[in-house]
Amino acid sequence: MNPIVQKRITKIRQELADKELDALMVSVQENRYYLSGFTGEDTQFDESAGMLIISDRRLVLATDSRYELQAQAEAAGFDIVCYKKGLEKELPDIVKSLGIHRLGFESVRLSHKNHSTYVDVLGKQNPPVELIPTENVVEALRQFKSEDEIQRTINALRLAEKAFLQVLDVIEPGMTERQAAWVLEKNMRENGAQGLSFPVIVASGPNSALPHAVPTDRQMAMGEPILFDWGARLNEYCSDTTRTVIMGEPDDCFKKVYQTVVTARDLAIDAIKAGASGIQVDMIARNYINQNGYEGKFGHSLGHGTGLAVHEGPRLSPIKDDRLEAGMVVTVEPGIYLPGWGGVRMENQVVVRQDGAQVLNDPTPFDPRIRV
Repeated sequence: MNPIVQKRITKIRQELADKELDALMVSVQENRYYLSGFTGEDTQFDESAGMLIISDRRLVLATDSRYELQAQAEAAGFDIVCYKKGLEKELPDIVKSLGIHRLGFESVRLSHKNHSTYVDVLGKQNPPVELIPTENVVEALRQFKSEDEIQRTINALRLAEKAFLQVLDVIEPGMTERQAAWVLEKNMRENGAQGLSFPVIVASGPNSALPHAVPTDRQMAMGEPILFDWGARLNEYCSDTTRTVIMGEPDDCFKKVYQTVVTARDLAIDAIKAGASGIQVDMIARNYINQNGYEGKFGHSLGHGTGLAVHEGPRLSPIKDDRLEAGMVVTVEPGIYLPGWGGVRMENQVVVRQDGAQVLNDPTPFDPRIRV
């Protein structure tokens, strides 16, 4: 077993001891990969591909025949149990063989239907097995990235940035948001991405005032903001970037909004270091935006963690005070959204270091103007 994975397993077992659990049932696909190396599908995580059961003495990966050989190749150190009639038929025997009486499960993922089924079949054990809900057992570990995980994030980011620059070479008035989004997605896949971190957002003109706009058939025009939010997944890790551009020369409104957002982002990044408060970092960007005449025009949180999932802990938020620690990877993405005109958002990914933040994006100065 990979020493890094072994270290993660050791921490999980300590957590189980602290919670007085005999084992943990892991069904969140990112957590399953994090603790075993098993991906399921080659190109995307597959929730139906299997489940881990981690006890103090054994590691079990239960899956079906579609993944048996893959599981044997990827999940070193795990006993592979291949079920043919569904996990609920196999689970009682697995639990009995491990001597489990208190079995933790990830409450964020297990459906009510499956929970009811497992309660029924495990309740018939002698003695009956108790299912105990848990939260953030694995996710708490995933917040801290190794240097390998950080490098994977950088690689995904460079691929995504290259794809975006290729879009800027072909964008022109009359191109629709949907067409631009497809070009960006196509470029990422052709550059080697496993997939997308999330569906590409391209929003132009008034549509860019919608923070999570869906690309439409609206044609992009000169002199209006065009917001791109996109990310590539490479070697299982996600990038996440937002840039706002304009075709032609920007007017005074665009210049002021754009510069306010960029400065707010940079001030927040300057405040990030180990021990910083997520609320305080969010407040720095939010206060700057408010003081420049845009109070109430930045509605969402400042940022979030990224990794195996594009949205994970910690949060930079006005309501959730996560403490930043060295090794965390977060986005910093302030925005200003003016109904009827449009919006500007600029997003970078950074690593929290002991004495500051390391920006992962390409340091090359970015010009928002596209001259056509």
